[in-house]
Amino acid sequence: MFDFSGFKEFDFEEGMPYVSITKNGITFNKGVVMKLGRPSRVVLLINSESKQIAIRGCDENTPRSNAFYKENDRGVVSVRWNSKDLLSTLKDMMGWNLDRESYRVEGQLLKEEDAMLFDFNNAEKLS
Repeated sequence: MFDFSGFKEFDFEEGMPYVSITKNGITFNKGVVMKLGRPSRVVLLINSESKQIAIRGCDENTPRSNAFYKENDRGVVSVRWNSKDLLSTLKDMMGWNLDRESYRVEGQLLKEEDAMLFDFNNAEKLS
């Protein structure tokens, strides 16, 4: 009999992690939430020079942390931030017109750092 110790089941429901940016806000999909372990708080980091953002799971005592995932009755596993200041910062960083265009950026899990990295240089326009 084959020894399956060391194997883990693959979760097909997680999906590829990504963030979408529209004129109404930014949304982190289920893949981001699940791969980060459903953190209730994160720190958002922005590197304007490299045009990247990252979110890191943290606790409520972390300076500048923000609420992230919260269980809800509808079973929605995504996070939406509607901060106009954040949208303005991202628009300025990328030179985007979010009134006409929306974007999607795939995430890269940085497991050891408990973080997800999004390289906006690889943003895809949504139709």
